[in-house]
Amino acid sequence: MQQIIQLILEAGKTTVDLSLYVLLPVLVIMMALMKLLEARGIVAGISRFLAPALNRFGIPGMGVFAALQLLFVGAFAPLASLRLMEGNGTSRRGIAATLAMVFAMSQANVVFPMAAAGLDVGGVILTSIIGGLVAASTTYYLFTKSLGADAITEALEVKRDTKTSTVNLLITGGQEAVEIVFKSVPIILIAIFVVNLIQFFGIIGLIETLMTPLFNLFGLSSTSVLPIVTKFMAGGTAMLGVSMQLLQAGTLSIADINRLAGFMINPLDLVGIAIYMSAGLKTASVVRPAIAGAICGVTVRAVLHLIFY
Repeated sequence: MQQIIQLILEAGKTTVDLSLYVLLPVLVIMMALMKLLEARGIVAGISRFLAPALNRFGIPGMGVFAALQLLFVGAFAPLASLRLMEGNGTSRRGIAATLAMVFAMSQANVVFPMAAAGLDVGGVILTSIIGGLVAASTTYYLFTKSLGADAITEALEVKRDTKTSTVNLLITGGQEAVEIVFKSVPIILIAIFVVNLIQFFGIIGLIETLMTPLFNLFGLSSTSVLPIVTKFMAGGTAMLGVSMQLLQAGTLSIADINRLAGFMINPLDLVGIAIYMSAGLKTASVVRPAIAGAICGVTVRAVLHLIFY
C-alpha cells in the first residue's frame, strides 16, 4: 500500500508541474491576448481574409490561429481560439474540423525541446500541415456531413469592444484560462497515475516483449513502447520527459523518435482529448467525429515519417 501511495504522490507532483508550469502560463497569456484581439476586431479581420483558402478544407477562418498556436506555442494554446469560436457563431461542423486538425498536428512544447536532441523540426512541421489538412477535410466532408451543408462559415461580424480597458480584457482572458486548467487537473492526475501503475506492475515490460517483432518490422526499438504508452495515457509533456530520459540513457535513438514523430507527437491522447473537451459545449459535442478525422491525419503523418526517416 505504501508503494501505491508513493505512485499517487509522484503522479500528483507531475500533474502540479504540468498544470502550473506548462499549461497555466501558456493558456493565461494566449487566452488573454486572444480576448484582446477579439474585442478590438483584429481576429474577425484576419479570419475574414483567410477564410476563402481554409474553407476548402472545412476549416473556419479562425482555424489558422489554432494551427499557429499549436505549432509555435504549445499543445493547449489552441484552446484560446476554440473558446472564441464557441461564442462567435462558428458552427459545430467548423469547430469539429478545427479540432480534428489540432489533434493531428504537432505541438511546439514537445517539438522544440526535442530539436536539441536531433528531432527534424522542419519535417515534423511539414507533415503536421499535411496531416492537419487531411484531418480537417475528412472530418468536415465525411464524418460531420449530418451536421449540415452550410456549416462551414463562421460569424465574423464580431462587435468591437472599445469601452472595456485593455487591462480588464487581459484579466478576463486569463481568468478563463485558469478555469480551464483546474478543470483538467483530475484527468491528468489519473492518467499519469495509471501509467506509473502499469509500469510498476511490469506491464510495460510485457508489452515491449510482445511488440518487439512488430517494432523490428518497422526498424524501431522495443524501448519505444514506454514513450508511446506514456503519450497516449498521460499526454505529450509526460512523453517528452520519458523520451528525453531514454535518449540520455542511450536506450532510445533519435532515429526512433524521428520515425515515430508522425504517430506520437500530437495532442491526440487521453489528456489532450479531456482538456479540449473543456473548451465548451460545442467542442465537447463534436469530439467523436474530430477524433475519427484526426486518426486519418495522424495515419498519413505516421506513414510519411516511416517512409522518409
